[in-house]
Amino acid sequence: MLDSRALRQDPGGVAAALARRGFRFDTEAFVGLEEARKALQVESEALRAERNRFSRQIGESKARGEDASEAMAAVSAAGEQMKLLEAKLAGVQEQLNALLWDLPNLPHESVPEGDSEADNTEIRRWGVIPDFKSPRDHVALGEALGQMDFEAAARISGARFVVLRGQLARLQRALTQFMLDIHTGEHGYTEVYVPDLVGPEALFGTGQLPKFEDDLFRARLDPPLYLIPTAEVPVTNLVRDRILEAEDLPLRMVAHTPCFRSEAGSHGKDTRGMIRQHQFEKVEMVQIRRPEESYPALEELTGHAESILQRLELPYRVVALCGGDLGNSAAKTYDLEVWLPGQASYREISSCSNFEAYQARRLGARWRNPDSGRPEPLHTLNGSGLAVGRTLVAVIENYQEPDGSIRIPEALRPRMGGLERIGAPA
Repeated sequence: MLDSRALRQDPGGVAAALARRGFRFDTEAFVGLEEARKALQVESEALRAERNRFSRQIGESKARGEDASEAMAAVSAAGEQMKLLEAKLAGVQEQLNALLWDLPNLPHESVPEGDSEADNTEIRRWGVIPDFKSPRDHVALGEALGQMDFEAAARISGARFVVLRGQLARLQRALTQFMLDIHTGEHGYTEVYVPDLVGPEALFGTGQLPKFEDDLFRARLDPPLYLIPTAEVPVTNLVRDRILEAEDLPLRMVAHTPCFRSEAGSHGKDTRGMIRQHQFEKVEMVQIRRPEESYPALEELTGHAESILQRLELPYRVVALCGGDLGNSAAKTYDLEVWLPGQASYREISSCSNFEAYQARRLGARWRNPDSGRPEPLHTLNGSGLAVGRTLVAVIENYQEPDGSIRIPEALRPRMGGLERIGAPA
């Protein structure tokens, strides 16, 4: 949620900033609602003062033994009128809240200009793209090994699911453990185990609701619960409605969870394989920071995600998302894109974002600034470190051999019992 004071002081400036991400802010509607709210508040305060004046008159008249019926009638009439004004004010405030909740975050000044992913800016590349004469994709390789089964998953659950068996299932588990061990042992994150089902208020806090409800899976419970689309939701909500002291910061947390997405609007896109599924796993990093530290922290967090790719020796690039490609809640985002030989292209494997105070305002997450002594909104950041399924895809495709076997990256071999390759079928 944006700072309401900044909106009131400079709605035109906010509109110009939001236009950088292709969002049209209806300043006329906002200003009209603000003027209506102010007028109703002024009228309500004047009526309250008048009612208080008549209430004092009642006390004074009774103390003198005089008739107070006229003042009592005035108090009653003012009370009824105040109820009507409060109902009108609540209606205007509800319209204002709906407008504010729908606004995306303001892009940081360093965000590149542009309308779509075609306008994203490449920052750097790492690694050497392998030279395969006829590379196969992960589906062909996994199915030939008899360890990746989309048909079995479809019989159980429908499209966009997979069953992994044997060493491929173990490889996915090894990747998860490897990422968690690096982030907790070397990067200073505290591992947390969090619920996979959350209430609507948690999703509102991180920005998935109300705008992106169609992307979520909702359980038929009362009150309703939703399957998490990412660990960002429950982990960031650990600071909801809290005031942290300066000495509590920074917080670095990491969690491994399944993630569930309906992929609404993606019909016909990435229907082959494990790239875009309804259920997948991620190791997610979340940082909670003082505002002045959040942009150095974004660089740090992005580097933590990159280190996993480097240790696995997977070629990748880092791109800064342009304004038109930013996620709704993000002020700035770096995407890490890993090279997939089977598609002969880079594909996203991690998004690392600074949300500044956008999520914190929705969450009521604050810290006590020692300079002012007052609670102020925190800054929140998160990034995948990494998406486990896509990392598995990248390992399979980049480490494939001509005979169909898959070499195990050296960094993972201790977690695979010393296994050096997943062998080709006889």
